[in-house]
Amino acid sequence: MTEDVLEVAVAELRPSLEALLMIADQPLDESTLASAAGAPVAEVASALAELAEEYAAQGRGFELRNVAGGWRYYTREEFAPVVEAFVLDGQQARLTQAALETLAVVAYKQPVSRARVSAIRGVNVDGVMRTLLTRGLVEEAGEDHSTGAHLYRTTSYFMERIGVSSLDELPELAPYLPDLDDLDDLEEELGGSGGMVPSGSAVTSVRADDTHGATGAGDA
Repeated sequence: MTEDVLEVAVAELRPSLEALLMIADQPLDESTLASAAGAPVAEVASALAELAEEYAAQGRGFELRNVAGGWRYYTREEFAPVVEAFVLDGQQARLTQAALETLAVVAYKQPVSRARVSAIRGVNVDGVMRTLLTRGLVEEAGEDHSTGAHLYRTTSYFMERIGVSSLDELPELAPYLPDLDDLDDLEEELGGSGGMVPSGSAVTSVRADDTHGATGAGDA
């Protein structure tokens, strides 16, 4: 066992990390990378930070980011139009506006029941919620103690897709609702007459590059 660890450790750390991250289909945390590369976690953390700075300085078409508790390669934002044109060309299974709006409500109100999401949007969201669950963007989060209804929240995959490491990084709603300080007040005021989360918010503009799975149902 010792010989195996030493054999891995003698390889250059940074190229080893690049090789591991290249084949990863989800963010990898520093402990996982350290174990695979046979190196101390502190050295791995330092090497990852150096790689990220190096890619940025060189103006590469990709960058290394720490997202959702782990590290992963992402295409650089300024090249998004090129990537999107390639990936989405001819693709039809994209998140609909209804699905994006429902996802935004869950993101800002979580944990939240389907009934509450429906009240906020003013339409039945059962079909859309099934789509979000299938896509892995939303998951169950227990039950409401008073009603027994299932509660839902966004997943780490959701954070990965929009490029944040914490829900605290979601933008404030105030810029989109300048006359209202409390989303609950708006919900009561509308009485379920329509959606209140702005379609132009950062959450509803999440790139629909998750093109697998079924399209939204219901009002989708």
